Amino acid sequence: MKSPLLSLPGAVPAEGVDEGVAAHYGDLFREQRALADGTGFVDLSHRGVVTVTGADRLSWLHLLLTQHVSDLPPGRATEALILSANGHIEHALYLVDDGETMWAHVEPGTQDALIAYLESMKFFYRVEVADRTAEFAVVHLPAGSIAAVPDGAAVRETPHGRDVFLPRADLSSYAEAHGPAVGLLAHEALRVEHHLPRLAFETDHRTIPHELGWIGSAVHLQKGCYRGQETVARVQNLGKPPRRLVFLHLDGSEVHLPAHGTPLHLAADGPEGRKLGFITTSVRHHELGPIALALIKRNVPVDAELLAGTTAAAQETVVEP
Repeated sequence: MKSPLLSLPGAVPAEGVDEGVAAHYGDLFREQRALADGTGFVDLSHRGVVTVTGADRLSWLHLLLTQHVSDLPPGRATEALILSANGHIEHALYLVDDGETMWAHVEPGTQDALIAYLESMKFFYRVEVADRTAEFAVVHLPAGSIAAVPDGAAVRETPHGRDVFLPRADLSSYAEAHGPAVGLLAHEALRVEHHLPRLAFETDHRTIPHELGWIGSAVHLQKGCYRGQETVARVQNLGKPPRRLVFLHLDGSEVHLPAHGTPLHLAADGPEGRKLGFITTSVRHHELGPIALALIKRNVPVDAELLAGTTAAAQETVVEP
């Protein structure tokens, strides 16, 4: 869906999966600083919104998700994954229950497949699953923001800010009252700074939760009975995921950032050396300069100097080898 906030002065549309909202409004670093200072908000209205209602919603979702949600208190934010039978990540859900409805926002365009899977698993449970994307838009308020939240709105509050499920019809009026609007690139820069993985950016068809540090935040190790649990338990007990997420400081003299999928090599071997991994997200940060997240082979030394294509990259450990 195309956001009405694309009509704001200076708005430059995002591309690819994030099409429909603004990448920025003319000053990327100013917008990043605004978020870091707790002002403004990010338009995430392109994300899918799914709700689950009914008396059995928590116990039913508990059987399907990697997270422990059977006794999730109202208002407590959490996140969860849906895995394949082989333990590969298929969906990432960002959740909050308001006492009557479980609200989730998901990656743009993934809600149809998610709902199809959930509908196939309803059986005799008293639940109703609905796509609410046309009715509700997600906006993100940074940590420290004093912006008001409309009465009755579902809110996910995390250490990095609040995700508000706002009636879509109120998006323009909310921007007028609580601006400035901040573009998605600023939000992505802070996401990379905080080492937060994103589905289809840090994941591919064979990614398992351990590789991205999603154990704990999105995967509860003391529960079972969900698809893919055997892989999670086996890797947890052996302690050897095949790849690991790293944070990279990139050479600031380069004009262009390495794109998603850019191969990583040991700097000592040069750009023609053996491929050790690939860039997942690269951004320009207002304080740190060019930075990135990447997936690399588990056994790459943690102090190894890398090349992202031809760009020098120094790594920081996110997931321990």
